[in-house]
Amino acid sequence: MIASDTASTPDPRHQPRAFLEHLYRVAVHQALPLARMGGHLPPPPRGRTLVLGAGKAGGSMVQALEALWPQDAPLSGLVVTRYGHIPPRPAGLPSRIELVEAAHPVPDAAGLRAAERMLALTQGLTADDLVLCLISGGGSALLTLPADSLTLEDKQRINRQLLESGAHIGEMNCVRKHLSRIKGGRLAAACAPARVVTLTISDVPGDDPAVIASGPTVPDASTCAQAIAILQRYGIEVPTPVMEGLRGGCLETPKPGDAVFDGHAVHLIATPRQSLEAAAHAAREAGIEAHVLSDEMEGESREVGKVHAALARAVAQHGTPFARPCVILSGGETTVTVRARPAGSPKGRGGRAGEFCMGLAGALMGQAGVWALAADTDGIDGVEDNAGAFVAPDTLTRAQSRGLKLSDHLDRNDAYGFFGALDDLLVTGPTHTNVNDFRALLVLPA
Repeated sequence: MIASDTASTPDPRHQPRAFLEHLYRVAVHQALPLARMGGHLPPPPRGRTLVLGAGKAGGSMVQALEALWPQDAPLSGLVVTRYGHIPPRPAGLPSRIELVEAAHPVPDAAGLRAAERMLALTQGLTADDLVLCLISGGGSALLTLPADSLTLEDKQRINRQLLESGAHIGEMNCVRKHLSRIKGGRLAAACAPARVVTLTISDVPGDDPAVIASGPTVPDASTCAQAIAILQRYGIEVPTPVMEGLRGGCLETPKPGDAVFDGHAVHLIATPRQSLEAAAHAAREAGIEAHVLSDEMEGESREVGKVHAALARAVAQHGTPFARPCVILSGGETTVTVRARPAGSPKGRGGRAGEFCMGLAGALMGQAGVWALAADTDGIDGVEDNAGAFVAPDTLTRAQSRGLKLSDHLDRNDAYGFFGALDDLLVTGPTHTNVNDFRALLVLPA
């Protein structure tokens, strides 16, 4: 779990790895809900306040709301988060909202039950009532309610295939919305005539609320035709009745301008850019100039790693486009296309951050003076127990001395095995927030 104390800054010149980890922790702390939610809360309504939500930050968002909402104002509801992502409850904080856990990134029966219960809780709402929806990254898998003629097993298979296909988050969520009875604005429609206020933590490039957790409470501009094209592009099959429903338009989602969204509001309480800027500020306070490339980077993780390596090598060797010493920061959501394993090779383990680090390490070729950290801000890289991994000037040398061949690990997407053997994994445990990828490259004079 990420500690809240980010005041002590390691010396970047003598403790580069500790310094990079410090920047990561500053970025995560910036996105914690308790510090970000208060200014976005509406006043209590005349009727009741129902809280619904889903995401990896669900537990900390619930606790923040319980601490900030007037103690004499009614508050109840249901929020689902990932297994192991409920933070310790502060002493003296009463529990008013039910928290349940489910699987991510592949949905399970617990997520299905939670989604069914949420829809049931919307029954009987009136215009005097308020629905507060707490939405964060991971909510799409956690809040699963398959469309008619689609089973949970179908959704699990489709989800796995999308995750392994290299599809970007917008494509995955377009399909998820159209194969769901709760995503793509359908939860908001079920809440009518109550007012809906969505508080969200962004984990997607561009911070589009319609993409975060597949937008259960916001209009959806994507179409059934687009969902069909994505399924065909990646060779993913769906049951015939579902394909017929997509072709006939009966699985279409509520669109922008639909009256069901009148009076609703969406507030982004934490974004990737804010976290990157917080890390940049921390670096500058330590006397290191910082450059934020982008919070919207997408593409194959290993290829993005190679691009970052080219930039870092230019800085290290020529002092361009940035002067040394400096920190180069970026965020976004890259993808990993899972490749067929060579015959007899073990199954690879790892996520986007580790794959980025393998691509980076290979392209840096042991460049002197360059250190790096890539990690997921939720504390979990893929489905493993690490947040990410470190790269150092001697990464490849140490790997060779241990009999590790980087290309073999790349071939089977095995970043966890590669960096674990080097003791270069960053392990934080769940951070209870999620603003997606964090990448920091420290370039020091050699």
